[in-house]
Amino acid sequence: MKQVGPEHLLRLSGNRLHWLERRRHMEAMLAQGLRNTLSGTRPMPGFVKLFPVIRLAVGMSGLQGRGRRNAAALRLTELEMRFDTLPPAFEGYRILFLSDLHVDALPATQHAAERLVAGLPCDLVVLGGDYQSHGLPVAAEAGRLMAPLLSRLAPVDGVLGVLGNHDSHDMAAVLERLGVRMLLNERTTIERAGQSLHVVGTDDPHCFYEAAAGRILTDSGDGFRIALVHTPELADVAAAAGFALYLAGHTHGGQICLPGGRPVFTALDSHHPFAKGAWRHHAMQGYTTTGIGAGAPTVRFNSQGEVCVVTLRRISRAMG
Repeated sequence: MKQVGPEHLLRLSGNRLHWLERRRHMEAMLAQGLRNTLSGTRPMPGFVKLFPVIRLAVGMSGLQGRGRRNAAALRLTELEMRFDTLPPAFEGYRILFLSDLHVDALPATQHAAERLVAGLPCDLVVLGGDYQSHGLPVAAEAGRLMAPLLSRLAPVDGVLGVLGNHDSHDMAAVLERLGVRMLLNERTTIERAGQSLHVVGTDDPHCFYEAAAGRILTDSGDGFRIALVHTPELADVAAAAGFALYLAGHTHGGQICLPGGRPVFTALDSHHPFAKGAWRHHAMQGYTTTGIGAGAPTVRFNSQGEVCVVTLRRISRAMG
């Protein structure tokens, strides 16, 4: 695949030009160990320093092979979420949610995801970020590795995506060339039978937060709205703005968990109870996927990766 430069984004709008300039600046800060978050500039979390120790411990334990097999054993999770505000035209609307691919970390996870999504009926696909790992492989190569998975998708209303904390800015251009509509602190509307569903996507708030992400959530208008954000860390903002549904990833469900699935590390600054599965925050429902891939070390214990399908349902009200 030919390397795609950021000029693909520059031609689109002034807002995207601003996003690109800010994202590059924040990536330079991240290279120095500083993150941009909702609460300001913060250092990388201390537990990151433990990763080499964990890798060594897993390798010495003799469990690495088992952990890698666990990581490749993805499941298909199907759940229904019910809303009294869902427009009738979207009753039964199926959203295929894929996140945290980390495409070259463990190829077996990618192949497992390809098998699970092949022929899977859905109305919309949403991608939750972290296609790369620390910006690698380069965006063009990451796109090449993702292309087989994307080619197996046949959503009625297309594919939407956001970036994660592991993704470089040029990943957005590569994915758009592959047919993904990236939401870079932006909103899009899907219409059926004169009724609308709105999806608002932000850049990753764990390392690359800027005010535009908060504004697009706060000023996203009315109607049935879904927030697509790499982490649950903007749940307060989205709930206060009246969102119906919040979809997130990032945590890998803990990836290496205690027996029973309790995460040891969540990689979250806030909202730790929302680290995996379905949750509710005030009137807003949410789902945090355990994701497809695995970060370093590329193993899973007591935390299974997943491909997730969320079916939207209306709450029926009995007539009294």
